[in-house]
Amino acid sequence: MRGYDLTNASWRKSSYSGGSGGEDCLEVADGVPGLVPVRDSKVADGPVLLLGATAWANFIGAVRL
Repeated sequence: MRGYDLTNASWRKSSYSGGSGGEDCLEVADGVPGLVPVRDSKVADGPVLLLGATAWANFIGAVRL
């Protein structure tokens, strides 16, 4: 990932994630100014999508509807 070292990032799952481990879930990491790193919780070493903070806020607002 160009310019961002997320190897020590603290990832967190949605509070809507189930406890059985089989559900699809996104994780986000804090601490990257202006960006929200997002990944698939089932593929922790897979690709990471970097969203701008405004785009993330718009996404969350649309999902909550």
